Amino acid sequence: MTGTALLVLGALGAALPAGTAAAPVDAAPLATEAALQGRALAAACASCHGREGRALPGARLPGLAGRPAAALLAQLDALRDGRQPALLMPQILRGYTPQQLAAIAAWFAQLPPPTPADDSASHDASTHGTDR
Repeated sequence: MTGTALLVLGALGAALPAGTAAAPVDAAPLATEAALQGRALAAACASCHGREGRALPGARLPGLAGRPAAALLAQLDALRDGRQPALLMPQILRGYTPQQLAAIAAWFAQLPPPTPADDSASHDASTHGTDR
């Protein structure tokens, strides 16, 4: 659920008279909105990390599909603040908010993991610091 959706839902709940139960909210449209945002933001990653997060054959950078969201987000944070050195990623990531980075990580995490053939085309995520 996006921060805006949470604020809207909180505001709606605060507007109810005391003792009134809020009607259940259908989270499907909100989840879809978040997924679409993550997908749109992750499209910028395709030129280096492959379409749908699958590394290109012979790529020096890792594929991202199917990796745990928490691990991806931790790596994005480390790249963004310089704890993990890299040439381009720190500058690229500074253009995203923490919420946008979380949406990107969630998008890649929900994609199917690569097949063994996909794995042979990419390096482990630990090589990410060598991007050029």
